[in-house]
Amino acid sequence: MLLEVENLNTYYGESHVLQDMSVAVDAGEVVALLGRNGMGKSTTLKSIMGLVKPNSGTIKYKGTSIFGHPPYRVAKAGIGFVPEERRIFPNLPVLDNLRMGIKHGRHSSGGGRNPWDFERVYKHFPILKDRSNQKGSTLSGGEQQMLAIARTLMGNPDLLMIDEPTEGLSPVMTKEVRDVLAEISEVGVSILLVEHNLKVAMSLADRVYLMGKAHLGYTGTIEELDANPEIRARYLEV
Repeated sequence: MLLEVENLNTYYGESHVLQDMSVAVDAGEVVALLGRNGMGKSTTLKSIMGLVKPNSGTIKYKGTSIFGHPPYRVAKAGIGFVPEERRIFPNLPVLDNLRMGIKHGRHSSGGGRNPWDFERVYKHFPILKDRSNQKGSTLSGGEQQMLAIARTLMGNPDLLMIDEPTEGLSPVMTKEVRDVLAEISEVGVSILLVEHNLKVAMSLADRVYLMGKAHLGYTGTIEELDANPEIRARYLEV
């Protein structure tokens, strides 16, 4: 197993926001982490990435504990994170935004894949090549999302964690971002996806975890979830 998270507990002050949360991602998998707003999905990703310090539990990546490691060490281990806020550099051109994602000495070990460089990124994100000299602030929402994903790929992650990639995007840009994620998966990058758009998530994922308030409520394959409307209603419908 590439990523193994077991019995993770995280607090914000006195609020117990993750309660014995467990999730796993195997090499080559796309795994969706779904649930209503405020269930703890983003906190799960941030706890894995070291942006929020968990109180207890285990986080193993490629069999080695990364529990409590700072974000730069988690990134160097091979995990890339695209936050919900994207956090591109608005005053830098696209080319420099991509340069900021390079992690020197970091080469992906999964699936015999070639390292991500400008040529490879531009192959998957041709719009960014066309915009390479434009400032990040001048890009559309969908283009900024693609830039955030591409910048993370420049660090050669084996696992890409991405938080709400299609939020706020038009249907056309939602499809483009979804198709890019499918391409990334097809070339061997594992993905842990938080996504409010159930159609997008189910079109990409192999397995799914559904969160109740602060805890894991259900896990299964996409086919099992598709055949279980009661579970979808319990954990996903408003």
